[in-house]
Amino acid sequence: MMPVIDGIAGAGLGLRRPYLKAFREEPPEEVDFLELAPENWIGVGGSLGGQLGFFTERWPVIAHGLSLSIGGPHPLNESLVRDVGEWLDKHGVRLYSEHLSYTSDEGQLYDLLPIPFTSEAVRYVAERIRRVQDILERRIAVENVSYYASMGAEMDEPEFLRAVLEEADCGLLLDVNNIFVNSVNHSYDPYAFLDAIPAERVLYLHTAGHYDEAPDLLIDTHGAAVKDEVWALLEHAYSRLGPRPTVLERDFNQPPLPELLAEVARIRDIQQASGTKNQKIAAPSGGKTP
Repeated sequence: MMPVIDGIAGAGLGLRRPYLKAFREEPPEEVDFLELAPENWIGVGGSLGGQLGFFTERWPVIAHGLSLSIGGPHPLNESLVRDVGEWLDKHGVRLYSEHLSYTSDEGQLYDLLPIPFTSEAVRYVAERIRRVQDILERRIAVENVSYYASMGAEMDEPEFLRAVLEEADCGLLLDVNNIFVNSVNHSYDPYAFLDAIPAERVLYLHTAGHYDEAPDLLIDTHGAAVKDEVWALLEHAYSRLGPRPTVLERDFNQPPLPELLAEVARIRDIQQASGTKNQKIAAPSGGKTP
């Protein structure tokens, strides 16, 4: 049986506006749940705002934030947190996640910038995560991000992630494409990285495509199909974590919907195959498979 995280299981899709009409006309069976960016919907009225209920009533929904800037240098935007909380409650959204990065400095920077891997940064960002959780009165998840420079690191990224998750007592949104992109750009073993992640903190996963700029430089674009190396890493993640809920992200170069749904279906196929393997491994000799 697939793990269920707060009512979420299986293969999901980050829903983007080009597909809203198609989803309304023929709701796809391949999609078990949706991921939405609350900033794209808070305060939206008119016909577009009126469509939101169609999706939240038919699919379980996860909210994935874009602009909280949890690691930023300026005071936490508590007004945004409260707006998000009202939106979560209004639409019965099951979980809220954000990027473990910063996105603003006296204005939005429109990029996910890395937090230095230091003990001081652990304390700083963990305190801000705890404050978000206090306001929302719920546990959130933070996502490991892709980055292209590492500044002032005192520890490696898995150590930094573990420290933040423990001190903040929050969950992890594990992005396997980001692990692979960073592994090439920073020359580390993505499988060893994944094995160092605390499994009990992983609430759900992301996968996406990237752009090969050079043999030693990948760009996390979310603008292409998932690469074979990332599919393989996702399969390894399931072998260690179990088939956790997983979202396919595609933000640019949107393909015809059937192509996107084929990738969502592939996630579920890998989950089901992994679940069967894990059950066989877990069954004691002469016992029954759970």
